[in-house]
Amino acid sequence: MTTKTTPSIYVACLAAYNNGRLHGAWISAAQDEEAIQTEISAMLAASPEAGAEEWAIHDFEGFGELRLSEYEGIERVSALAAFIGEHEALGAKVLAHFCGDIDEALSATENYRGCYESLADFAQELTEETSTVPAHLANYIDYESMGRDMEMNGDLFTIETAHDETHVFWGS
Repeated sequence: MTTKTTPSIYVACLAAYNNGRLHGAWISAAQDEEAIQTEISAMLAASPEAGAEEWAIHDFEGFGELRLSEYEGIERVSALAAFIGEHEALGAKVLAHFCGDIDEALSATENYRGCYESLADFAQELTEETSTVPAHLANYIDYESMGRDMEMNGDLFTIETAHDETHVFWGS
């Protein structure tokens, strides 16, 4: 069973951290950057260290395999969370595939072909949609090899989300 986790960041006060104290807050990244900044400012204002101004991301969740840096910009965090919110677990995997490049991930989602039990199933469906396969040849077509060749040639790429869930995207 998969649980859905809203992208969140743990923002720590660096003034407190540098003085041996842990002070920070978990903040939902699924909001605009102004709202995130307001929550960071409130956390800093409540710091046990007077005049705290600096912060860093010390933990995060809900971003799938994607990794955030300590000093990731709020605008980027918000944009990543929005993409994941819109495209859910598959969106997180697409972002990870493109190393967090949102523009590439958006382009890929525009070229989404669908979810199949296997790449061979996709190759078979594509062949049957675009060609008439004579009945006497149908058993001789190697759809597994066709799908693998399309992927190796860069015609498409796949993301597996489960044993029998292969998501197919045009282009590489």
